[in-house]
Amino acid sequence: MTITGMITNTSDFFKEGLLGGAVAGMVIGILILVLLVFFLVYWIYTGFAWSVIGKKLKYKNNWLAWIPFARTAMVLELGNFNWAFAFLWLIPILGWIALGVLSVIANWRIFEKRNYPGWFALIMVLSIVGKSIGGLASVGYLVILGFVAWKDQKIKRT
Repeated sequence: MTITGMITNTSDFFKEGLLGGAVAGMVIGILILVLLVFFLVYWIYTGFAWSVIGKKLKYKNNWLAWIPFARTAMVLELGNFNWAFAFLWLIPILGWIALGVLSVIANWRIFEKRNYPGWFALIMVLSIVGKSIGGLASVGYLVILGFVAWKDQKIKRT
């Protein structure tokens, strides 16, 4: 093999490697962009929903629904817990578990205040625990959150 043939083979090798790397980089970039768009849509939707729920429950600072840590405190307060429990975010694992339990209870109470069944809050648990139904339960929770926010439920008299 001549030197020219070696250089040609080497340059083809680098071209293929660069092309493959560029394609992989584009795929990863598009994936990150899609995930960011999904997160942004999720954040806007839940921000609006919690803001409306806060307004309908006469929470004076319903704009807190747009601030990550403050939203947790707002939901806890709407569920008749002290806002300071939101600091459980700072305690790994045990604090997160405790905050998760408090969040489910707070959602239960909020749903009942809006005349919806409190057990709808258990769908949050399904979205975390169930692997096969996790995605479906997450979408279900978002749908329920929308109903609780924007559809006033009439009180049934017995």
